[in-house]
Amino acid sequence: MNHFLDIHQTDPAALRGMIDSAISMKTARAGQPKGALDTDQPLKDHMVALIFEKPSTRTRISFDVGVRQMGGQTMVLSGTDMQLGLGETIADTARVLSRYVDLIMIRTFEEATLLEMAEYASVPVINGLTNRTHPCQIMADVMTFEEHAGPIKGRKVVWSGDGNNVFASFAHAAKQFEFDLTFTGPPTLDPEPALDGMYAIERDPHKAVEVADLVVTDTWVSMHDPQSARERRHNQLRGYQVNDALMARANDDALFMHCLPAHRDDEATSAVMDGPHSVIFDEAENRLHAQKAIMRYCLGK
Repeated sequence: MNHFLDIHQTDPAALRGMIDSAISMKTARAGQPKGALDTDQPLKDHMVALIFEKPSTRTRISFDVGVRQMGGQTMVLSGTDMQLGLGETIADTARVLSRYVDLIMIRTFEEATLLEMAEYASVPVINGLTNRTHPCQIMADVMTFEEHAGPIKGRKVVWSGDGNNVFASFAHAAKQFEFDLTFTGPPTLDPEPALDGMYAIERDPHKAVEVADLVVTDTWVSMHDPQSARERRHNQLRGYQVNDALMARANDDALFMHCLPAHRDDEATSAVMDGPHSVIFDEAENRLHAQKAIMRYCLGK
């Protein structure tokens, strides 16, 4: 049984296998209707629980569709359905779910919830997002980069903005996939200290993106942030907007990514998001393929 909890906790060879599997499955589906079943049905007769304490668009749809394409069935549960840790303990919930389903994906707030679920479940658990990391997203990002630009090993990736949970998974991936990662953002929004040593810091965004192969950003505010916090973050991050002037300092063939949803013309301009460097919609699609590969890995398929 293989959990998929964080990129740095997964063997690099297994990660590489997942990327290669995702690309292979995507290629095999080329030209098929979206609802068509994969020729290979590794999840036939399997039930997958998809738990969402945090709401989601891409994570929910991509996991649901991916399970169905591979022949499985899903049970989608919201935070109000589960009330994790409020009545029944997380440990007991994990034990009970394991009697009903073959695989659990959970998108939650606290990392402790994910870890306790994995500790007590007798089926594999996938991290669909926590406040600390977002590994499924970065697997899709690595896949997308390699589709467009070849191997990511040795390449330069620059993150502009807030050192948040998505950045944390990029830092984990930098070590496992052996690429160079630079963070550019205000000191007040630096990544957590546990990530020190996994990336370089350059406060000047225009210097940071020089010879970059990939420029990445994320939304400046969370859906849960109060208005006062939103205003503070905008003030701190305005100088780190990804715009045409910033992308012009990167390599001519540099890619631009954003995990979406985006606040257009805040963290990135529409000109960049819809421009020739942008691969944001390929990136969004590849959540489906990367997560299918992750599920196969977890189930030994």
